[in-house]
Amino acid sequence: MPSENGRPRTSVDELSRRLRSEMVPINNKISYFLVLPVADDDLRQYLHDPVESLPPAVSELLPKVGIVLAPFLERGASKTSVSVVHDKPVEPRLLFATRIESPDFATLFFTIKDEQVSDYHYYFFDELASLLSYRWPVKAQDTWHGLLREELSAETHGEVDEESWHLKQILLRRPMAARKDGKPFRAYARQSFEDTMTLYLHGLCCDIDVETGPRQLPSRHLRKRLEALKSLFPPPDGHPVFPEDLNHHHRH
Repeated sequence: MPSENGRPRTSVDELSRRLRSEMVPINNKISYFLVLPVADDDLRQYLHDPVESLPPAVSELLPKVGIVLAPFLERGASKTSVSVVHDKPVEPRLLFATRIESPDFATLFFTIKDEQVSDYHYYFFDELASLLSYRWPVKAQDTWHGLLREELSAETHGEVDEESWHLKQILLRRPMAARKDGKPFRAYARQSFEDTMTLYLHGLCCDIDVETGPRQLPSRHLRKRLEALKSLFPPPDGHPVFPEDLNHHHRH
């Protein structure tokens, strides 16, 4: 095992294979491994709260998932090589999340040292949303594609996050007739589903503020998307999507 300043550094590829048998189950789909000690109260925030807030329809679609809480993740010289390290890497080499997938198992690695739990939650739900966006059922795809075509027809500005915003700009450079299907549309649709699903899942778990900015999707369109996700992936009891949902659920 190569080391740096005498501290071990291990590639996430190697770790994903080695740790699989050492994972502690949270439920029948999701398990975890701690590379550094985490207090029980914190473990609830890092793992149990976010996992318990997942809609059952989301859990069903996911492969088996192993979550590895690491001090820091560091990018190697090649884009694909990432290691778990104990000392904080320099800024460009610090990575907050990465995953290793085999056909039936996804190992998600997260940097948690010096990180706010709310930022960790964002990366956590983004990784899950990304896994979902490659496994979404036809019904969800059809609903989503329909919503996006309506938005594109109405020339709706903005998106939910940077990556979907970027892919939308690529799409908007195409002639109007070529925007609503084909490869660029599908790439944009998958990413916009991932980004909106990240927001949806994050909101079910925790109180979050949606950042408003010049690139942000207008709130009525965002609401329509969240309503679609709510009907496709209904939240577990006690996890409201909208403020008015609180009237129907009294938090226990």
